[in-house]
Order: sequence, then structure tokens, then C-alpha cells
Amino acid sequence: MRLLVTGAAGFIGANFVRRHLETRPGDEIVAYDALTYAGNLANLSPYLEEGRVRFVHGDIANTELLAHVLGERRIDVVVNFAAESHNSLAVLDPARFFRTNVLGTQALCGAVLAAGNTRLHHISTCEVYGDLALDSDESFAEEAPYRPRTPYNAAKAGGDHVVRSYVETFKLPATITNCCNNYGPYQFPEKVIPLFVTRALAGEPLPLYASTQNRREWLHVSDHCAAVELVIERGRLGETYNVGSGIERSVEEIADAVLGAAGRPASLKTIVPDRPGHDRRYLLDSTKIRTELGWRPEIDFASGLVETVEWYRAHEEWWRPLLGRSPVIEGHWSLARAGAPARA
Repeated sequence: MRLLVTGAAGFIGANFVRRHLETRPGDEIVAYDALTYAGNLANLSPYLEEGRVRFVHGDIANTELLAHVLGERRIDVVVNFAAESHNSLAVLDPARFFRTNVLGTQALCGAVLAAGNTRLHHISTCEVYGDLALDSDESFAEEAPYRPRTPYNAAKAGGDHVVRSYVETFKLPATITNCCNNYGPYQFPEKVIPLFVTRALAGEPLPLYASTQNRREWLHVSDHCAAVELVIERGRLGETYNVGSGIERSVEEIADAVLGAAGRPASLKTIVPDRPGHDRRYLLDSTKIRTELGWRPEIDFASGLVETVEWYRAHEEWWRPLLGRSPVIEGHWSLARAGAPARA
């Protein structure tokens, strides 16, 4: 199989490439990425050096480049991880999120459709469904209405609607997965777990939003990538599959777990103002992918988090140069100056 993986230099995309080459070494992969601030070619080493991955520097809105790559490499499947994904940045610069996540997705759908013999798998998020009350026993199934509350959520929802419209109108062969929060190696340190980990390892304060009991559902990135592979291979075209672990943790529980794994004191926890539109809770009903495709998460959260902390401890040369690249200073609610240190 020949795959084009967009957003391949980002966190989940790079983990997908690395896992896929290990589990399916006979497949060919073209890594496609715009290399925004969160894109990092080091995430794909040593596969680029060995020539096992061909890299193309490009934006998913560049239909001419996409058409060239799809045709030249005779791509069978496009896996779309490309997205602007940081909620805080979306508050400050929403236009860039709609450009990439909606208009970029539309351009990608058009290019895949024009290629003729290529299918698309589109990666989405639990956040398109809105949020749940902290004391709720509800969860979001695939049929739940979309109720996005932030510019990031809305942009991802818009991209999902674009894919579905191409499925219904043009018969584009496509599938979608909506996943819960991921964690694991190679995650850019603006996101909460690597942010807490890198700060804890450096002995710096961990900034917790004031709503410290807001919860997220957590899944190791490797389990997410395994789910995507199953949907590509056995999922029904036109269908959406939720990918969730059922494991929820509050912001404060995450901070406590990271500090414990890093051997740092609880006194490093500090409170910062909530982000505007801060969602309370997400929880997915992933019955469909479990029953239809037999997917189950394999990595226990407690052990997976400890392994993640140890990965960052062992790879300071990877994350240390990234700390000044985040464009957001959290708590100040302003765009960072070039070279300013990253904040939570």
C-alpha cells in the first residue's frame, strides 16, 4: 500500500508513520507537512535518513502540489493528520484555524477526488461534540450532534462536514475517526502533558487553569495509531468511528501524576486564569470501533504516563530547543514575541 500522510511531522502524524513502518514494513509512505512551528522533521528520524520515508514540504491547501504527489507516487490512501490544533492559539488567531482545518480540508478532498483511485482517512477530535457537565454520566456516540464551543472545535467540525459533504455529493471514498486526548512521545510542549513534564523536569512551576477539576479522556498515541490502521484496512467507507479509552483525569490529577513520576514536589503547581471557552469534560462512546473492528487500547494510562515522563527525561535534546517556538503566552492571552519562552 502507498500512503500519503499529511501533518506527518507533527505529534500524532509522526507516531503513525513510525508505527506503520514497524508493523507494515512493505508499505510506502510519503510524509507531507507544512512545517509550522509545531512541525519537526526530527520526529521522523531515522526513517528520512534511511530513505524509508519521502518527505514533501507542502500545505494541504496547495492543490497543484497535492495533485502532483498523488499522481507521481500513485497514492492509495491519504491519511490526514494536518491541522492547527492548539485551543489557546485558536482564541488569539482563529483565522489560521479555519484556513487550514476547513479550507485546507476542502482542498485536500478535491485533490483526492480528482486523483480517481485514492481514498481518504480524516483525523478529527472529540471536541467537535461540545462538552459535558462534570457530574454527567453521558458520553458522545458517533450520532451525537456537533456543538463546538471554541474556534478550534468549530474549525475541526467544519472540516468533518467538508469530508462528509464530499462523501455524499461526490462519492469520495473516505472515513473519519474522532479521538480523545492523546499523549506520548514527540508531543510539542505546548500541550498539557508535555508542558507539565518538561516544566517538572526543569523544576519550574506547572501552570494549572483555575478550573482544575475539568477532565479529559486520555489515550496513548500508539493506541490511536493502531485504531487508525484498523479503520483504513477494515472500516466501512463513509463511516465515522469514535476512538476513546474511557479513562478520564482532571487537570490537577494529571499534574499530580506527572510530578510524582518526575520526583518533584506538589508545591510546583500554580494557578493561572482559565482559557476563554475552556471546555469542562469530553467522553467518547467507542463501542462501534470495538465491536466492528475489534480495537482495544493496550497501554494502561498510569504506566503509559510514567513511560512518557521517562521518554522526555531521556530526550531533553529533542524538547529543549522547542520551548521558544510556541506562539502563545498563556495567562497573558497574547501572542508570544519571537524567541519568547513558552508558557502553559
